[in-house]
Amino acid sequence: MTPKAKIIDTTVLSDNWYTLKKVTYEYLKRNGALEIQSREAYDRGNGAVILLYNKAQQTVILTRQFRMPTFINGNADGMLIEACAGLLDKSNPEECIRREAEEETGYRITDVKKIFEAYMSPGSVTEILYFFVAAYDSSMKINDGGGLEHEQEEIEVLEIPFREALQMMSDGRIRDGKTIMLLQYAQLHQLL
Repeated sequence: MTPKAKIIDTTVLSDNWYTLKKVTYEYLKRNGALEIQSREAYDRGNGAVILLYNKAQQTVILTRQFRMPTFINGNADGMLIEACAGLLDKSNPEECIRREAEEETGYRITDVKKIFEAYMSPGSVTEILYFFVAAYDSSMKINDGGGLEHEQEEIEVLEIPFREALQMMSDGRIRDGKTIMLLQYAQLHQLL
């Protein structure tokens, strides 16, 4: 027997930045027992992430920005190095990631390739993340990037040698899960 769930009640606990809900549900266990459970789920929408890579130069484009949740969890300055990413905001994933790449990195990318999608924290967050890769070169740079002021973004654009990015992952300077997944994908599939 496959476990099955049926939602009994949903209560919105917070609708400030994103939505935090308390969900009570019936859960039919494999052994046939019916159990009432309650969990909280944070709904921030779905997102997309991309690794920009330059095969000729053997470099990748990453970003650095302040991430408050990491700061309160022991990341001393709150700064995190990560791949360019953003929320879908009612766009399809490819449209979203093209827009985010231009806003955050200053590169207008042409060919993007979707490589997979994944739930990043399925125990508490509803988000599914769409992963992309795309080649870039200097002719695609149309501005300095850095994000949008009205979205309170202050993003530093980093062009890093691929081997150094792998080392940064190993020594803990890169600790963002989505970025680690993309760098490992690039290494495994020999993009650089």
